[in-house]
Amino acid sequence: MQQLAEDFWNIRATYRVAGVLDIGTHMSVVRRPDGRFVLVDAAALDDASREALMALTEGGSLVDAVVHVHPFHTLQVEPLHRLFPSATLHGTARHRRLMPGLPWAGEPVERWQAGHPLADVFELSVPEGVDFVCPDERVHVASVLVRHPASRIVHVDDTLNVIAAPGVLGRLLPQSGLRMHPMLGRALQQRPGAADDYARWARGLAGRWSDTRFVCAAHSAVRELPPGGFEREVLDALERVRRTLDRHRRRHG
Repeated sequence: MQQLAEDFWNIRATYRVAGVLDIGTHMSVVRRPDGRFVLVDAAALDDASREALMALTEGGSLVDAVVHVHPFHTLQVEPLHRLFPSATLHGTARHRRLMPGLPWAGEPVERWQAGHPLADVFELSVPEGVDFVCPDERVHVASVLVRHPASRIVHVDDTLNVIAAPGVLGRLLPQSGLRMHPMLGRALQQRPGAADDYARWARGLAGRWSDTRFVCAAHSAVRELPPGGFEREVLDALERVRRTLDRHRRRHG
């Protein structure tokens, strides 16, 4: 469990595809102004991470809420709920559909507006122009991006990527800048204007969250950014997918 700011921790965990290739995953822990905690996403906790989390939250008694922000990150939802059964549980519509027996609270997270249940600690953003849940469920582009303004840290699953070497090499080789999801072209909505909507969303995000210090990306790494780095890297990432967006415009308008 890595502490990135006074009130923000990120936990990196193992996630193996087909039981072999470890692409990694993560969850984050945020302390509210009143000293209680919100957990973002769920990951398989090893003994050390579980012990550290339980010690930080006084055996889980200080965990107020758990929020799941990626519709396709589902495997650890129920185990984490069993670990913190009294925490208010928030998730996307897909989480609710797949796990109807869990005590989901309020509206699905992707529908939250200003004044949402965690507005005291988080700003949220949902990508525009793409399907939040694609008809092809192998395409996992969209998620609810979460920003903790007090620490200027962004937690993101899949929508923004960082390319980093695995294991020890990751400490030796440089990370890439931020990247858009490689399947963006398959997630764009099949309608006129979708590519423009996505580009407008990305530019707006770059500007609004320009002072971000860290990006915690699910399947890769935590990226520390210099001043202004978030805005530059998001705009660079958008430029890298220009051909994808142009192809969509030629096909759909």
